[in-house]
Amino acid sequence: MASVIENLQLEQPAQDLPLLAAGTADRPVVWRHDQPVSAARFMAHVHAVAEQLPAGPAAVNLCEDRYAFLVAFCAIALRGQTNLLPSSRAPQAVAEVMAAHPGSYALGELALDAPPAHYRHLPSLLEPVSGEGPLSIPRLPADQVVAIGYTSGSTGVPKGNPKTWGSFNASNAGNMRALQDTVGQHFHVVATVPPQHMYGMEMSVLLPLLDDVAVHAGRPLLPADVAAALADVPQPRVLVTTPVHLRALIESGVELPPIDAMVSATAPMPVELAQAAEARFGAPLVEVFGSTETCVFASRRSALDEPWSLYDDVHLHPQPDGTLVRAPQLAQPMTLADIVTLHDGGRRFRLCGRHSDLLDIAGKRASLGDLTRRLQAIPGVQDGVVFQLESGDALGVHRIAALAVAPGLDEHAILDAFRQSVDPVFLPRPLKLVDSLPRNETGKLPRAALLALL
Repeated sequence: MASVIENLQLEQPAQDLPLLAAGTADRPVVWRHDQPVSAARFMAHVHAVAEQLPAGPAAVNLCEDRYAFLVAFCAIALRGQTNLLPSSRAPQAVAEVMAAHPGSYALGELALDAPPAHYRHLPSLLEPVSGEGPLSIPRLPADQVVAIGYTSGSTGVPKGNPKTWGSFNASNAGNMRALQDTVGQHFHVVATVPPQHMYGMEMSVLLPLLDDVAVHAGRPLLPADVAAALADVPQPRVLVTTPVHLRALIESGVELPPIDAMVSATAPMPVELAQAAEARFGAPLVEVFGSTETCVFASRRSALDEPWSLYDDVHLHPQPDGTLVRAPQLAQPMTLADIVTLHDGGRRFRLCGRHSDLLDIAGKRASLGDLTRRLQAIPGVQDGVVFQLESGDALGVHRIAALAVAPGLDEHAILDAFRQSVDPVFLPRPLKLVDSLPRNETGKLPRAALLALL
């Protein structure tokens, strides 16, 4: 009896793209438990899991182990289904995504105590699959929606963004060119970010699927774990991380194995932090710019350069309320809320902030991003954020609030220091001290969580 995979392949349109850019059957795709997993073994696992998946339009991919995620991602796509990638694995976030996609199920490698509805537990991926044979790489229609990524909720309610296999191939090409210019043709990735986030998807899932790159299966968070994961893979090594994780690595004093490049995203990279990271770890730091809606479309060497350089065939068109983006991975131009100024014939840009972040109070202007940067620069402040409240006062002015992590300081001391660098109309009221900020797995701050702390 023909398998579901064979049936899918018979129904393919003429325009399709390979699921895996293998090179050779023994090409490492993932490093797991100190051992490389070959393309042949990976595809055998993908076929085995795909045969066991239920019918349905989509599946929430909850896998935490990156190898399990990769296998599940490909198996779901091979069945003609869509990977649902909620901004959080919290039960409510998962339930909301599943409710928006009737008939969907959830898939993960862990036996959960309180699994979501229609949860499927992945079989063990530790042992070779019986019948593992010659490498067989299926192809997917370029217009197949293989994933729907949800925004983080840092600016409001998470929104779903469909991604086709063709668009992922196009966005990956830009990332590969940027990384190859830094570290060469072949490299190995260790990522501290989850694969469900679009940045993690691009830098730790698409890279090993669509080019000769191997990724570490883990998601190390503590500095010692990052060092151990880097030691598990050979050079050239690329560390994919965030400003929050990078700062923790520097402050820990941990010794890392030699790395050839660092990649950062999800939050602005202070130039001082970029310079400290390059000096500490002896590798260039490449900051990438994009969004869940657009994927990455620009990069810069943060320690040396403020302007961002656009990827090939990407064009920006400033608008009154944001910036229109044209990119190979976008079927239609998309407007982002970011305000930019173009330079060097439109091939580079400077970021001025988000339209929603720009403040105009009493005829004076500022941005929430700049205010946050100034708060974090106050001596004794370990972390902080400035944000605008939803309801206005009697005159319709929306108040500014702040949360700060600053052991040993009180609110008055912070406000006194803040007053030295900002206009009094932009001083946050209230400013509240907290033990920690509610950052998610990528270091972002969901707006609902900030409001809850107040």
